[in-house]
Amino acid sequence: MLVVFLAVLGTVIENAFIESARLTLRERMLGQVYQLLSVSDMDDAGHLTMPLPTGLPITQLALPDSGLYAFVTMKGDNRILWRSPSIYNRKIPDPIEMRIGEKNWAEIKMEDGNDYYMLGFGFQRTLNTGIYSYNFYLITELIPLHKQIRLYRQRLWGGLSAALVILLIIQVFVLRWGLKPLRDVSLELSAIEQGAISQIIGGYPREIKKLTDKINVLLTQERARQTRFRNALADLSHSLKTPLAVLLGGVDQPETLPGTVQEQSLRMMHIVERQLQRAGSANDNTALPTISLFTVTERIIHSLSKVYKDKNVTLVNRIDPELTIRCDEADFIELTGNLLDNAFKWCASRIEIKSSTDGNRTVLSIHDDGPGVSPGHIQHILQRGGRIDETAPGHGIGLSVAADILEAYQGRLSIERSALGGAALVVEF
Repeated sequence: MLVVFLAVLGTVIENAFIESARLTLRERMLGQVYQLLSVSDMDDAGHLTMPLPTGLPITQLALPDSGLYAFVTMKGDNRILWRSPSIYNRKIPDPIEMRIGEKNWAEIKMEDGNDYYMLGFGFQRTLNTGIYSYNFYLITELIPLHKQIRLYRQRLWGGLSAALVILLIIQVFVLRWGLKPLRDVSLELSAIEQGAISQIIGGYPREIKKLTDKINVLLTQERARQTRFRNALADLSHSLKTPLAVLLGGVDQPETLPGTVQEQSLRMMHIVERQLQRAGSANDNTALPTISLFTVTERIIHSLSKVYKDKNVTLVNRIDPELTIRCDEADFIELTGNLLDNAFKWCASRIEIKSSTDGNRTVLSIHDDGPGVSPGHIQHILQRGGRIDETAPGHGIGLSVAADILEAYQGRLSIERSALGGAALVVEF
């Protein structure tokens, strides 16, 4: 593109210079013709008289073979009336018939084979004895013009060629400098493939940072997905132990075996479906539809209120009805269901749900007025199977499942002290 641009630019500039040089030459020749007219004279008989060579207004006309020649012809019969001393040794070109006041420009070749420019000018004088018409001709060689054009062309294209080389060098440098972040990203991706690093860690300009951040998110999501698959397989094998043991025990009771097989088979199917659904939870939340936190949470509250109807829990839902997030609805239901189930289980009589937003962060907190969780037990209960009270119903995996789901969405789960006196389960997306 740069070569084409400079070639077109050079051609336009060269043509403009040539036209300007030719126009300048024409104007100079026309001025010289006017000078000849001013020194010409005519007697009463109509005879044209010109000054002696020393009196000519243009010195070159008095020098033989000077490159500037002039002659005058009578209009009508083209008879030569006067010729400049510079053209004495040369053959006069054929005159061109012109009207009075007409200017005629033509490129001609003379006997030496060189190119010349000829200007013809029709002229008329009125005397008492009559009207006399003449044609003035001025001839100049084009060698100086051609040399001027050739020198300009050499300088122009030499300058443009130098500019092209310099611009190409600058362009290569700028491109290498501008694309260096992409080469660095490529090196870091190769290091990730080899296991040397786990994420892209270099500092990059804002045009590349969005790409590297997205790649890091995808890497994190992939690792989280692999962890979820491993955990799901572990949960699946653990969950299937009980129905398999029941089936094995049912062999000793043939009369109830069909019912036992049907019951435990359905149970195992539900377990498998649930674990597969958890393992395949969406990781790229940018492609997920938005859901209303208030609406989905109300559905979960309605279901749990029936389960814990004997406890007479007062629940206040302070989630902003306009608040939405990008999340798979099934994931959010399982996440919030586990947290609210814990709140219903351990509260005394009151639960509050709050929400807030801060830039890209969405925070959901569930407060209860139960016994709370001491700081020393928080890490324990967030682990799979971690429980404080072994006598309470449950398996100790609800909070760990919620934490796994949040990790897949680059969020986190924390447990704090609630203003109600119990625990505050804080979910940050």
